[in-house]
Amino acid sequence: MAGDSRVHMDHDMEIGVTPTAVQKLPKHMREAQISTEHTHLIADPVKKPRQRYVQKDGKCNVHHGNVQETYRYLSDLFTTLVDLRWRFSLFIFTLVYVVNWLFFGLLWYIIALIRGDLWHSDEEGWTPCVENLNSFVSAFLFSIETETTIGYGYRVITEKCPEGIILLLIQAILGSIVNAMMVGCMFVKISQPKNRAETLMFSHKAVISVRDNKLCLMFRVGDLRNSHIVEASIRAKLIRSQQTKEGEFIPLNQTDINIGFDTGDDRLFLVSPLIISHEINEKSPFWELSQAQMDKEEFEIVVILEGMVEATAEELLPPYPGKHRTTDRDVGPSKRRKYGMTCQARSSYLDKEVLWGWRFTPVLSLEKGFYEVDYNSFHDIYETNTPSCSAKELAATLREGQLLPTLSLLTPELPKPYTLEPISTHNPLSKEVDKGEEGEKGEINGSAAALKDQPGLD
Repeated sequence: MAGDSRVHMDHDMEIGVTPTAVQKLPKHMREAQISTEHTHLIADPVKKPRQRYVQKDGKCNVHHGNVQETYRYLSDLFTTLVDLRWRFSLFIFTLVYVVNWLFFGLLWYIIALIRGDLWHSDEEGWTPCVENLNSFVSAFLFSIETETTIGYGYRVITEKCPEGIILLLIQAILGSIVNAMMVGCMFVKISQPKNRAETLMFSHKAVISVRDNKLCLMFRVGDLRNSHIVEASIRAKLIRSQQTKEGEFIPLNQTDINIGFDTGDDRLFLVSPLIISHEINEKSPFWELSQAQMDKEEFEIVVILEGMVEATAEELLPPYPGKHRTTDRDVGPSKRRKYGMTCQARSSYLDKEVLWGWRFTPVLSLEKGFYEVDYNSFHDIYETNTPSCSAKELAATLREGQLLPTLSLLTPELPKPYTLEPISTHNPLSKEVDKGEEGEKGEINGSAAALKDQPGLD
C-alpha cells in the first residue's frame, strides 16, 4: 500500500498536479512553495503588457518632459489657447474678461478720485467726468457697459473730461482686440476638425490572408456620417525597435507601409466601409516573416486617415496667366484644388491584434433601390485557409508551380529506363511528340540502311 501511494504521488507530480499534502497547507504557504523533493514547480512568467505608441482612439501616448524653452508656447499664444483643455480654456476665457473689466474700472475710479467727483458729485453746478459714478463698484459697472456696449443710460461720460475720452478710446480698442481673440479661440476650439474624426471608425483587428495568390495585410475603415470626407487619403507606419549595422539602437523606428501610394489606392472614396490592403511584397517589412515568426515579433502599426470636412471644403482655381479672373473654362478639372478644414483620425494595431488567416465579414448588402451598411458586423472576421509560410516562400512556390508545366514540355527525351510514362496521359501534345520522334527515328534508320546497302561503304 505504501508503494502504491508513493507511485500515485510521483504520478501527480509528473503531470503537474499539486500533491495532497501540499494542498492542505495554508494558501500563502502553498503559493510560496516552489520546489519539492522530486520536481520543480516553475510558474510561467507573466508577460509585461505592451505599451502603445498611439492609442486606439488616436491619442499619441507621448509626454514631453524637461522642456526648458517654455517661452516658445507664448510666442504662439493663439495655438496654445486652442490646444488647452476645455476646463482651462473656459477658466482663461472668464479670467481675461474679468481682469480687463476690473483694470479699466480701476482706471475710471482713479480718474473720478483725482477730479474729486466722489465728493462733489451731489453739488449743483459740478460736472463730473462720468455721471452717477460715486464708488468703485459703479466704476466697475461702467467699465462693463463701455466694453460690452450695453449702455443702460444711467452712467454716461461728459464732454468736459478729456482724460476720460482718451481712456474710453483705449478701452474700446483693447476691448475689441480681446473680444476678437477670445471669441476666435472659442470658435476654433468648438469647430475643431478632430471632432469630425470621432465618427471615423477603424476595425479592432487587422488580418493577414491571401488575395489573388498574394499575402496581404488588411484592416477596415468607415465613416458614420452622411456628409463625406473630401480628398480622403490614408497611410500607415510600422513602429518597432531596430538596431543598425553599426550597432545604433533606434527604439521607435518608423517605416512606411505601402497601402497603394504608387497605384493611387490610398486615395479613398469613403462612402461605405472600405478594406485597406497592404500587399506583402519584396518592399514590405513583412516579406520574410512567416506566421510563427510574426507571433514572436513586437511591433505596432499606426494608421492615419486624413481628409477635409465636406461642409468647409471649397474648390479654388489657380490663377490663369494673362487674365484677371479665372473661370472653369480656363483650367481643366485636374488643376483644380479643394481647400478646407482638414481632419485626421488615427488608430493602431499591436502585434497581438494582427491575426493570421482571417478575413473581414462583408457589411454591404443591396436593398430595394439602395445599398445598406450593417455596422454591427463592422469588426467581425472569419477564419480562412491561409498558408503559414512567409510571403517570400509563397511567391517562390507559386513561381515553381507555374514553371513546372512549361518545363515538362521543354524537357528532352530521357533514356528508356527513366522515361516518364504518365506524361503521355496528361499532356495532350505528347502523342504528337511521340509520333514525330518515331518518324524521325524511322527516317534515320532508313537512311542508315540505305547507306549500308551501297557498295564500297563496308
